[in-house]
Amino acid sequence: MTEKNKGYVEASYERDTRYLNDRITADAAGDWPVEPGRYRLVAARACPWANRTIIVRRLLGLEDVLSMGLTGPTHDSDSWTFDLDPGQVDPVLRIAKLKDAYEKRQPGYPRGITVPAVVEVESGKVVTNDFAPMTLDFSLQWTQHHRDGAPDLYPEHLRAEMDEVMRRIYTEINNGVYRCGFAGEQSSYDKAYDRLFTALDWVSERLEGQRYLMGETITEADVRLFTTLVRFDPVYHGHFKCNRSKLTEMPVLWAYARDLFQTPGFGDTVDFEQIKQHYYVVHRDINPTGIVPKGPELLDWGTAHGRESLGGRPYGDGTAPGAIAEVERVPVAHNPMLGDDGQLLVRTPGA
Repeated sequence: MTEKNKGYVEASYERDTRYLNDRITADAAGDWPVEPGRYRLVAARACPWANRTIIVRRLLGLEDVLSMGLTGPTHDSDSWTFDLDPGQVDPVLRIAKLKDAYEKRQPGYPRGITVPAVVEVESGKVVTNDFAPMTLDFSLQWTQHHRDGAPDLYPEHLRAEMDEVMRRIYTEINNGVYRCGFAGEQSSYDKAYDRLFTALDWVSERLEGQRYLMGETITEADVRLFTTLVRFDPVYHGHFKCNRSKLTEMPVLWAYARDLFQTPGFGDTVDFEQIKQHYYVVHRDINPTGIVPKGPELLDWGTAHGRESLGGRPYGDGTAPGAIAEVERVPVAHNPMLGDDGQLLVRTPGA
């Protein structure tokens, strides 16, 4: 996603939630039917909303049917760009700027050029950038193409409760950190800060007696909370002034975050270097110098978390995802918990 610098014109941060909200469905008669090879997911490892799609795609094993293009960690006011690729051009879409795919869909596209986005390869048009239903559709619409052993990330019997949990996580935590960081006056910041930590205390209490947000297995709700927690100390605590406590000072959430991080499909998608580069370089209203901090220490992500004692089976009746294709591996220098093969060097006992 793109967060435009507001120059603090508005006292309170309000996210633009107007998206290209078409859906890719299993209905062959639909406008955008599920079809292997037809679409390309464009994501950025730096972005928490895009990180969700990377995790879910990996957990469900959609790599062979839905290709992925990765932009660089920074962008200008115009567009995310493919500056990590040879010639700074996406090798499948053959474009240098994601904006080109938005313009193909809607000439003069008037809103922010955001990730994640799903692009139809042949036409070069963005189909959708509506990140919230995107990963649910990966679970519900792409079922025919899930890998053997794919977990059920949106169990039918839990959906009503999950929807409520995910709604609060989004409004109060995922978006709450941005509400703190982009507040334009003290009173707005104070309210945002209080709302954020009230919600973090709520999820901490929920997780004291159960391993995952919905009980014994990983669900979409855990994916959505994880992408904020993994960015908390490197970015949100300092850069966004969410500084009542570091993640490492919130015992339940720190153990829970390490548990997920050490579970294949989560930590092996995290690029700490790109995360820091994005926030500290792009948000010049907040960080005018563009200096990227060297810390924090990251090796602690590999330490024992002890949450096995709560029981549970991370993938339910399924299994862990397999090896990561070389082209999709996070550079070892950007995540010290990874080996040269892109796999985590640590494993949760029993996972």
